Amino acid sequence: MNIRDLQLYLHLCETCHFSMTANAMHVSPSTLSRQIQRLEEHFGLPLFLRDNRQVQLTEAGEKVRRFAQQMINLHQQLKHDIEQRDQQLIGELTLFCSVTAAYSHLPEVLDRFRLNHPFVEIKLSTGDAADAVAKIQSNSADLAIAGRPKQLPAGIEFFKLGQIEMVLFIPKIKSSFSDVLHQKKPDWHKIPFILPEHGPSRQKIELWFKQQKIVTPKIYATVSGHEAIVSMVALGCGVALLPKVVVDNSPERYRERIIEWSSDLMAPFDIGICVQKRRLSEKIVAAFWHLCVNKV
Repeated sequence: MNIRDLQLYLHLCETCHFSMTANAMHVSPSTLSRQIQRLEEHFGLPLFLRDNRQVQLTEAGEKVRRFAQQMINLHQQLKHDIEQRDQQLIGELTLFCSVTAAYSHLPEVLDRFRLNHPFVEIKLSTGDAADAVAKIQSNSADLAIAGRPKQLPAGIEFFKLGQIEMVLFIPKIKSSFSDVLHQKKPDWHKIPFILPEHGPSRQKIELWFKQQKIVTPKIYATVSGHEAIVSMVALGCGVALLPKVVVDNSPERYRERIIEWSSDLMAPFDIGICVQKRRLSEKIVAAFWHLCVNKV
């Protein structure tokens, strides 16, 4: 018994006419009769009552009809599922972003991508946001969420997802520089800063130092990763100009220990998805990129 046998049987159940079914299904009447006989032998019961004038379905034949219909439906669904899977992208996609971006910007994009391409395996690595473009250039990641640098390297495509507001955060606890900080016109030369090692945030901060004519800023430390800077501010080590989104997504025990001192010190910078232009010829990379660009 195979799918073809069941299809012939179902057609005969509808017509109750051997010649009509044989013609419609492109088999000879004798072939159709033999196949029905094999089904009856398989189930051990007559499926049709036949005489010179009519063909009628038996009670057992009706049960077999329902069974045959279920099997054909399942067969069609299986074929459809296999065909759909064959049309889907299958493979791996490596993404890089900061821990903060993994909470703030990645979920929305990733949810849509997984919905459209469920058979692509996502490999996510996190680290210093300032390293995102370098990760793309070295092929350590296929795509990355990054702040737009002042000068975008050649061969790198960048699509803006939003803007990052830079805010000055200070410790809530009293520190050695609290009195200077709370003066009407703080002497920024006497206030320790905690800076990112490099990247768009560092570029913005250095520009702000020039605008404020802070020639020799007091640097407490340079740190890799904005998340670590938040903890150092919370401990009272110094102040920091940070993307507000980093603090918003930090643990509550740190947020309770810092204060947003000012949010209008500098213009925001763009955050987006970046990729090597030549990699956009790869199907999986291109699919993720176009989903971000088209937002569908």
